[in-house]
Amino acid sequence: MTPIHALRLLSLAGLGPLLCAPLQAQESPYFYGGAGIGQSRAKFDEQRITDTVLPVGVTSTSISSDDRGNGYKLFGGYQFNRNFAIEAGYFDLGKFSFSSTTAPVGTIDGNLRVRGLNLDLVGTLPLTERFSALARIGAQHTRTRDEISGTGADAGVSAMQRDGGRHVKLGAGLQYEFNRSMFLRGEAERYRVKDGTGSRADIDLYSVSLVFPFGREPLPAPRSSRVPDYVAPTPVAAAVPVAPPPAAPVVVAQVERPMPPPVLRRVTFTAESMFTFDKSALRPEGTAALDTLARELEGTQYELITVEGHTDRLGTQAYNQALSQQRAEAVKAYLVTAGKISPSKINAVGRSEEGPVTKREDCLGEKPSAKLIACLQPDRRVEVEVTGRR
Repeated sequence: MTPIHALRLLSLAGLGPLLCAPLQAQESPYFYGGAGIGQSRAKFDEQRITDTVLPVGVTSTSISSDDRGNGYKLFGGYQFNRNFAIEAGYFDLGKFSFSSTTAPVGTIDGNLRVRGLNLDLVGTLPLTERFSALARIGAQHTRTRDEISGTGADAGVSAMQRDGGRHVKLGAGLQYEFNRSMFLRGEAERYRVKDGTGSRADIDLYSVSLVFPFGREPLPAPRSSRVPDYVAPTPVAAAVPVAPPPAAPVVVAQVERPMPPPVLRRVTFTAESMFTFDKSALRPEGTAALDTLARELEGTQYELITVEGHTDRLGTQAYNQALSQQRAEAVKAYLVTAGKISPSKINAVGRSEEGPVTKREDCLGEKPSAKLIACLQPDRRVEVEVTGRR
């Protein structure tokens, strides 16, 4: 398999799953900018370049070349959602050289430099909370500058040629998110260029880049709402008459204090603050919120704890039911292991899109969009209801 075929397959493999990614976990759009440096490797046909400038009667006997250069790129883009962005940039793929020995005795020396502009569609597939796979496909406009000079029998050879062209470029790589304001990318990209004589050549750029988002919204903090604890009134013992004869012992009836009614408490957590992207794995912010809840409930005799997972109305009912059940089970498992609560006292239920907090007239539309997804955010939640006595 040729390198260009491998890059094409890698790019399609990265872009394919993105088309199936759920829209429920999209975030607000934002702009970004960045810069990258790396090493480039060229595949020029030095023999063809030499043959085009050799004088009549002179032939090339050997060719040596330096096909590696230092490249860099500057770019800016617009991230539409978690999975897709459009990106424009300027790139310099570096300098490359070759030297050809000829008969009669002489040399042909060539130097090539390639620069250009690109416009790409960039796909992102989250792998973990911080790592993502990247794939890109786009258009490029390049300009190759080819300077040629000769010595000896080729002393009269001198040329400077420029050639440009528009071609498709491909790339793939990985991205690591340090925080909401800085990413690190490692990428391999293939550029199709012309060598100054009209012949096409490939240049591969292996680069490391820093990316800086502008105005990206922070993650929502864990949100909870609770029902005030019920405080039972203190019962008052009724007075009991005492037998009048002074010699008789005084008998006082014992009045039993009634059992206080069960205490009901409901806590609501937003799905975005509890879980990773389209997963049922708890985020660090989510486990911290559950730790706080477990500490607040210490000393309570649990009769029942109900964990309910809710989604918004977007997506199929089967998908929403499965996701809500998995998230409720994840919260139950954490309360059992970290909160030391008996699993027999916890009931995990997936409610899918039942019991929405929003009203349909407030969040209009059925097709997923950034505005509708943001409006339906209160519906994506996990509710924990505790019934017990202190």
